[in-house]
Amino acid sequence: MNIDEIAKAAGVDWSNQLTSSGVHKSNGTAFEDLLDSAMNMIQETDALQKDAQQAEINFELGYTDNTNELAIAQQKANIALQYTVAVRDKLVEAYREIMQMTV
Repeated sequence: MNIDEIAKAAGVDWSNQLTSSGVHKSNGTAFEDLLDSAMNMIQETDALQKDAQQAEINFELGYTDNTNELAIAQQKANIALQYTVAVRDKLVEAYREIMQMTV
């Protein structure tokens, strides 16, 4: 699974946050920036999941009859979750490679 394709589909643009060396611009360490980005991504994914659940509840209770809004909310939540899982998988893969180097 290509993370860049999922990011483009979700409308995420990381290019403005990276320098030419690939390190995030800020005063913190690279790991701190990576951790902050991961936590923000998880919070955004959680918010989109909650929005989709609320849209489903509103549709089921008859508060709205717009199926387009429901489908859009569900798709946004699905794409965000796929992106989060793909990033997690890449981080786990990188961690395993680092651990193999130290053995």
